[in-house]
Amino acid sequence: MSFITAHALDSTVGTPAADLEVTLYDGAEVIVSAHTDDNGRVSDFGPDHLEPGDYRIVFGTGAYFAARDMDHFHPVVTIDFTVQAGQEHYHIPLLLSPFAYSTYRGS
Repeated sequence: MSFITAHALDSTVGTPAADLEVTLYDGAEVIVSAHTDDNGRVSDFGPDHLEPGDYRIVFGTGAYFAARDMDHFHPVVTIDFTVQAGQEHYHIPLLLSPFAYSTYRGS
């Protein structure tokens, strides 16, 4: 399993957000970019380990909603998070709609 995994659910239709671009950054450097699968998940995402520090994950929500011909407010959802020493895995879920989103540290 990758050190970082992500999951996106589209609360507008109550289904996984398939084919949503997700990009992991270390500062301005792209570590990896992928698209969610049919279950809204990115499970093979990046390295097996990240050094402690601050990272960013960006979900391409504007393109996702535009592809579905839906008006939306957020062109991207950016989540900054801190990797702490001794952690084995970080899961970052996103619950989205065209005009709102929420996230939390998953397990």
